[in-house]
Amino acid sequence: MRAALELIAEKGPAGVTFAEAARWAGVSPAAPYRHFRDRDELLSNVALQGFERFGAMLSTAWNDGRPTPQRAFEELGKAYLAFARTEPAYYSAMFEAGIPLDSSSELLAASERAFTVLRSASDALIAQMPAKSRPPVLMMALHIWALSHGVASLFGRGDAARRALPMSPEELLEAGVLVYLRGLGATKD
Repeated sequence: MRAALELIAEKGPAGVTFAEAARWAGVSPAAPYRHFRDRDELLSNVALQGFERFGAMLSTAWNDGRPTPQRAFEELGKAYLAFARTEPAYYSAMFEAGIPLDSSSELLAASERAFTVLRSASDALIAQMPAKSRPPVLMMALHIWALSHGVASLFGRGDAARRALPMSPEELLEAGVLVYLRGLGATKD
């Protein structure tokens, strides 16, 4: 697994083969087959570990909406970006390896737990809005996820795929989320 992470960091998920992972790990070419059915199962396990770490990081940042849902929401965005920056190999395995989440019930559950943190945060913010103007929670969570993922993937990564930006990724994400939430009426000017 460590060798696969190192290969992903250096070559991306497409650069991971069983033979190359075995060579990096210093074991025989047949050794990975004792633990994994094939390359996809290896990458699925790396992605599973990534989603577990990601979910834990998001949950810690959300902190059950403390001290306020707005402040905790900002911390959640920072944690999303921090994960992409500090764990680029996991991030790549999770989102770029092309492994279907339903290829493993454990992988699907771990990815859902991570998304549930974002959905819970969206629900907490929506709950503060007048009942007649509340958007669907899932819609808001998906929009915020897409915005966060876009900023993280383009500007917040910790690998060579990071693009230059005249502001920090955190500032860009904060501004984008603020504009979005104001448009929904979820924040006051």
